[in-house]
Amino acid sequence: MIKRKKGSCTTILVGKDATIDGSTLIARNEDGAGPLDPQRFVVVNPNEQPKHYKAVLSPVELDLPDNPLRYTSTPEADLSSGIWAAAGINANNVAMTATETITTNSRILGVDPLTKDGLGEEDFVVITLPYINSAREGVKRLGALLEKYGTYETNGICFSDKDEVWYFESIAGHHWAAIRIPDDAYVVAPNRFNIAEFDFNSDDTMFAADLPELIEKYHLNPDRDQVNLRHIFGSATIKDTRYNNPRAWYGQKYFNPEFDTDPFDQDLPFICRTDKKISIEDVKFVLSSHYQNTVYDAYGSLGTAEEKKLLRPIGINRNQELHILQIRNDVPAEIAGIHWLAFGPNTFNAVVPFYANVTDTPENYKNTTTELNPNNIYWLTNIMALIGDSNFDLYEDEENIFEQNTVAACRHLQIEADQAYKSHTDIQAYLGDINNQMADLYQKNANTLLGQMLAFGEPKMNLKFQLHD
Repeated sequence: MIKRKKGSCTTILVGKDATIDGSTLIARNEDGAGPLDPQRFVVVNPNEQPKHYKAVLSPVELDLPDNPLRYTSTPEADLSSGIWAAAGINANNVAMTATETITTNSRILGVDPLTKDGLGEEDFVVITLPYINSAREGVKRLGALLEKYGTYETNGICFSDKDEVWYFESIAGHHWAAIRIPDDAYVVAPNRFNIAEFDFNSDDTMFAADLPELIEKYHLNPDRDQVNLRHIFGSATIKDTRYNNPRAWYGQKYFNPEFDTDPFDQDLPFICRTDKKISIEDVKFVLSSHYQNTVYDAYGSLGTAEEKKLLRPIGINRNQELHILQIRNDVPAEIAGIHWLAFGPNTFNAVVPFYANVTDTPENYKNTTTELNPNNIYWLTNIMALIGDSNFDLYEDEENIFEQNTVAACRHLQIEADQAYKSHTDIQAYLGDINNQMADLYQKNANTLLGQMLAFGEPKMNLKFQLHD
């Protein structure tokens, strides 16, 4: 029997007026149920997209529209449980990430039970992303699919284009709601129902047609004077205080140090604004974080042994891949989509800015094997993470240098390519070559870091003796 996997991701969304360069950003840690779940990075060209889709984890089958768009994707290396495409950018520079597993409650599940024969995370990207021309279209298509086929799990999904960022949540078996993130705002979303204040009459919200009536008919709203979807459909459990809320708290404190909140707060804000413009590096730091400079840091020296293990960190051994999907507004459309990507636990990796307008991906990211192969970036990063975790203080500085140097070198390649691409007749081939250069650079720098870790660590092995021949 094929088992459904459970993920526990962390999502960040940033509007175009809140970023340092005017781009839109949607980002997510794809976290698995266990530490090792090999991932790949591929491009799905139109001739490779199925005409008829058949789910693996449920009996759902559906015919797909003609003329699909090309898109990037980060599927499983082992396809026995389905594709799990996770995230990508299509040829029209529309981005999608799916999914953030979220909580719900027994009140709404009693009204609209989950359906075991519906859609799930396995399916969403493949049946949505190749067929949309904007973020709004993505919300509408996915909402219609959920209403028709239902779902066996509740999830958060993000869409973006050069202008808009949308956050979509499946509420129960056949219901959903979505909200546009304001251009000057950001969101940090852990594994709970996240949408809070909601206006059913706004142009910046969408929802299942009968959702307002459903809330009224079944007396689902606990508030007297507002519509807060998290209060209506979400949870506020003890687990949330240790597993979910702290991740939103730490991300918000990073962007807004002035916030007077604590990690156990059940009512942290959803949409936030900060005076500081947010960069790719900021998003990567938050998605890699383990509560640095607090008593909850598993690697830190401030807390007790109990405090260090009290909260679920954001960067965790179950990180499988991290993507930051960037749609830029200061360059032509041919080079606007950037699929930033890192594999493995985020404490010992770096994101690489791969161009999305390509027809293929680098071999060391594409051909991940299901068994260990240090020539695959996925496996190489996991090896570094395991060694690094054994003595974090010993290796931390070298990892920070590796990350800074790798991202800086990739950014330099990107700047040169942004300026030179028009002089090439085959733009996709040229951008593909730049992606290959970035992948090779990452592998070289990662191997250098691994060598440094061995040189630093082996003298500290317990299996040693002071006398020599």
